[in-house]
Amino acid sequence: MRRRSDERAGELLDALLEGRPVPGLTARAAAVLALPERGRYAVAVLRTGGGGTAEGRAADEDGMRFLRRVRGDRETVVVALGDREPDGLGPLLARWCPGARGGIGPVADGLAGLAAARRLAETALATCPAGTAGVVRLEERWQTALVAGQPELSARLLTDVFGPLLALEPADRALLVRTLEAWLECGGSAGRAAGRLYCHRNTVLNRLRRLEHLTSRSLSRPRELAETMLALDAFRLRAPQP
Repeated sequence: MRRRSDERAGELLDALLEGRPVPGLTARAAAVLALPERGRYAVAVLRTGGGGTAEGRAADEDGMRFLRRVRGDRETVVVALGDREPDGLGPLLARWCPGARGGIGPVADGLAGLAAARRLAETALATCPAGTAGVVRLEERWQTALVAGQPELSARLLTDVFGPLLALEPADRALLVRTLEAWLECGGSAGRAAGRLYCHRNTVLNRLRRLEHLTSRSLSRPRELAETMLALDAFRLRAPQP
């Protein structure tokens, strides 16, 4: 009987996450899963690299309730937040699944919002390049999510902006890309970027000028800088997902 109850709970959770148009679904799911129909929820999608399947499993931690579903190498986690904020979910889930990469969608208002939250969590996951680890929130990755959500457009943007850069030798290209990343991470400070890269400030400036020449974009013009940053995101994500 317990197995049948677990299977029923898992089926209802799947129906919510897939957004199936089943009359009275949220009320029945709330009763079976012992969750508030109109509570606050977060959904995370993790790529674990594991295998197999698992029925819904519930756990409580730090005042939140977690329901987990595993399908192949992906695990979907539904979190009943209560009055908690989702800020600490990423590190918590990363501890649960070491080496996994994953995404967390925005907070959903009620069980009826789980399907949309799951889709947005998938989008957040898509912002994590292959070979990386960690769990990110969509709100931390809006720009990259826009790039990841439009693969055809992103490929054209990458070719248009980074085309000459992509034609360089891999080591030369990697040096310019890392310099751009360091400069952006340091808030546009060549001096701070130089400290991070263990080189002279003028070396950073010379590399950035070369990158501007290759991309035909100026890093001092906001619109062109935005295009360069979007192309950088497309470059990071271009490796095929396993």
